[in-house]
Amino acid sequence: MLKQYFKRIGAKRMVIMLLGNVFLGMGVSIFKLSEMGIDPFSGMVMALAEVLGIGYPVFLILVNLVLLFVEVKFGREMIGAGTVVNACLLGYIVTFFYTIWVRMFGGVPQNFAVRLALVCIAIIVMSFGVSMYQTADVGVAPWDSLSLILIKRHHKLPYFGYRIIGDAIAALVCWFAGGIVGIGTAVCAFGLGPFISFFDTHFSKKLVEK
Repeated sequence: MLKQYFKRIGAKRMVIMLLGNVFLGMGVSIFKLSEMGIDPFSGMVMALAEVLGIGYPVFLILVNLVLLFVEVKFGREMIGAGTVVNACLLGYIVTFFYTIWVRMFGGVPQNFAVRLALVCIAIIVMSFGVSMYQTADVGVAPWDSLSLILIKRHHKLPYFGYRIIGDAIAALVCWFAGGIVGIGTAVCAFGLGPFISFFDTHFSKKLVEK
């Protein structure tokens, strides 16, 4: 069964998905290094992990397992190899790159201009990764699946309406847990969509269709 699945999706899509998650994790790690905020879900998970004294990669897996239960029950068709990779490995990818950046910079940068530049770099890298991972179309991450499940079951709001509500709740939890909700959070809120769309059109879709 697994052999047939991997044969159906093809090695190319798998590689694109894996690279997408690597770039996604790299982008998240750069946002984290800036200490100016991050996408709401990552910020929430990092803040709660800190409060509970659990390592971020492990806690991210635990959160994703809970979300995966919802995805299995209401959106099983969205589950694929990309779901598993994103749920289980993204936290470790983020931590891996974050450790490298901290060593490179000799700690967390304190200069505002440098931190702002990191935010600008992070949004581009993260958007590029999300574009590749989503365009590969080999599974939806548990958090991303929630909005898709809601729009499938309840048609009161468009996809982005449910997404905004979910991100707003995550940002509030992040803030109450002592996490950073700042410029980086706003950049993610307003910048991810346009940048992902740009990379979809000019790179990812062309790569998949080759």
